[in-house]
Order: sequence, then C-alpha cells, then structure tokens
Amino acid sequence: MSAACDLLIYVQHLLGIGHFRRAALIAREAAAQGLQVTVATGGHPVPDADFGAARVVQLEPPIKTKDEAFSALVLGDGSLLDDAVKQARSEQLLALFAAERPKVLLTEMFPFGRRQMRFELVPLLEAARAAPWRPQIVSSVRDILTTLKQPGKIAWIVETAQRFYDRILVHGDPRLIPFERTFPQVAALGDRIRYTGYVVDSRIPERVAGAGGEILISTGGGAVAEPLVRAVIDAYPTSPYRDRTWRVLIGYSLAEERFQALCALAPEGLLIERSRSDFLTLLSRAALSISQAGYNTSLEVLAAGVPAVVVPFAAGGESEQTLRARLLAESGRLVLAEEAGLSGARLNDAMARAFALSQTAPRERALQLGAAPVSLDGAVETARQLAALADRSK
Repeated sequence: MSAACDLLIYVQHLLGIGHFRRAALIAREAAAQGLQVTVATGGHPVPDADFGAARVVQLEPPIKTKDEAFSALVLGDGSLLDDAVKQARSEQLLALFAAERPKVLLTEMFPFGRRQMRFELVPLLEAARAAPWRPQIVSSVRDILTTLKQPGKIAWIVETAQRFYDRILVHGDPRLIPFERTFPQVAALGDRIRYTGYVVDSRIPERVAGAGGEILISTGGGAVAEPLVRAVIDAYPTSPYRDRTWRVLIGYSLAEERFQALCALAPEGLLIERSRSDFLTLLSRAALSISQAGYNTSLEVLAAGVPAVVVPFAAGGESEQTLRARLLAESGRLVLAEEAGLSGARLNDAMARAFALSQTAPRERALQLGAAPVSLDGAVETARQLAALADRSK
C-alpha cells in the first residue's frame, strides 16, 4: 500500500483560467510549506502553469463549457459529453484518490460552483467519506459567488456542504466583501467557514516610481477577450496616450483564428501578444493597467499599486466581476468601465480618470480598511490551514 499524500486538490476550469491559477498558487505554497501535494485538473492544459513541487495529473479527456452561458459541457472538438466520458473521468478520479490516500481532499469552488461536475465529484466525495482513513474534506471558494438563479440550488449547496465538508476556506477578507454578500445562508454552515485573506501571487516585483510607461491590457485566459480588445483597438488611434507602447496580452483560450483576426485589426504601435510568463513584471512596470475584473487580475493590480481601469465580464448573466469592480472602484483604487456599450471614446475617458486618480490617491501595495490592510497573503494562510488539517488526520 502506497504512503498517503498530504493533500489532493481537484480543480476544473471551464471558461476562464482564474480557478486554475488560484489552485496553482495554493498548491505551490502548500508544497513549499512541506506538504506532499497532488493536483487533479480537468480542463484543457494551460501553458506556463506553475504548480511548484506539486504533482499534476490531467484527467482525460479535458473538458470545457460550450459557451459563455455555461449551457453545456463539451470536449475540445465541441462535441457534447456523453455518459461514457463521464464514467471514464469519474473512474480516473476515484483511482487517483485510492492511489494517493490523501489526508486532505480539497475541491476548488465545489459545491458553491462547478455543479456541472457533480457526476464525478459526488462519487469522489462519497468515497472520501467512506474511506478507512477518512480524509478531511475542504472546499476552496472565492469571495464572491455568481448570482444563484436556479430554484433549489442554494438548498442543494447547503445540503451538500453539510453532508460532506469539514471546512470551507473563503479566499477573501470579510471587512471588504463578506461571504454572505453573495451567499446569505452562511449561518447554515456553522463553524466550517474560515477566511484566508486573498490569494495573490507573492512574486509581484516592487513598483519603482516612474518606472516603465506601457499601457498594459490583459485579458486572462482570453476566452471572453474580444469585446475589450476591440474597444482598445478603437481607442488607440485617437488616444492622448498613444505615444506610449500599448501591449495587449490574450490567453490561449481564445482560438488561434480569432486571435489572428484581432492582430490583423491592430494599428501600428499597438502590440497584441499571447499571454506571457513575465506578466507580473510587466504589470509592476506599467504606467496603466486595463483588464477585466476577475479575482486574480484584480488582486494582482491592487498588489502592484498600478493605476488601473477594469472592464468586468458581464455576459451570460455573470455578476461576480461587476460586484468586485464596483467595490474596488468605491475604495478609490481603480476606475470601472462597464462592458456593455464600451467604445474607444469611453475607454479613453476611463484611462484619463485612472491617471488622474493615481495623482491624488496613495498607491500602497495593499488596500487599507481602517488601520489594517486587506490581507493579500491568502496562499500562505490557506497552506497553513491545510497543513493543520493534514496533521489532525494523523
């Protein structure tokens, strides 16, 4: 019988890569703190992913969402998942669990999201509950949930959490965004909930006053990049800031033919590239950041202290990015530009406001709430709590 690993993490990204990146940061830090970590990932491979010393296992076949509305799960060629694929993936996951014998099992976002994956996660959780070594079962969840619209979904989440989970790690700070803001049934989960602070990559270089001068436009995984990139292309020719280099980074989730079509539209002086491994360095040196408002990018912009415009993704009824962007805009740390009706003129106006804000607001590397800063050490604290749970299971 093989020795137990300390931590088995399950993560499934379907559209963007925010969940994947947050899980990678947690896995990397947990391994750095001495835990033996295995990660089961079910989405399409992400170039330059860094899990540190953690072992990564790719579930086959990788799957994604059909569209921005998450209407169905599909394979890489766009074909719908059938029962045979679901069964095969579930068997892979159960075999990995049996082989690793983890002391702690962590599911990223589930049951608060990724309900589409219950065909493989519920059998995994049932196996964990019945295992002779009975691992601690943990949910890893961001600060804001997408609006829950389906009747009965909240009740299902509560029942599933009560049935299976020992701990729910909320990656946020309740002074900024309490979990009950988007999940009012927090009381039903009792003392399972623990806040960790925000999970932010600690490798962001110190910002040097007056450094750089680029306008850096980042689109995360790139799956929903086109509206923002087209607004940037529209803004550039008439922008008062076109004497600077404008650099657009688009992730690999945007199909190559669509990426090339955007490149063909770009005027001279506007660079469009695929995502780069030195993004954090580019961010720390930028004169201005323009991005969507996902969890990872928003917090990296905050930690870097760079003037910023955020354009929250809001298609398909998504509300998470808009709420985060509004709260951060109210704090005076960035400028919000709504995705609906975004034009070059509106984007140039938002850029002007962001530059003006940077002249009047202090640019600390953390957001102050009263006397104390918002915690951006969530990866370290999450790893610490997971290590304690692994020790408890001895």
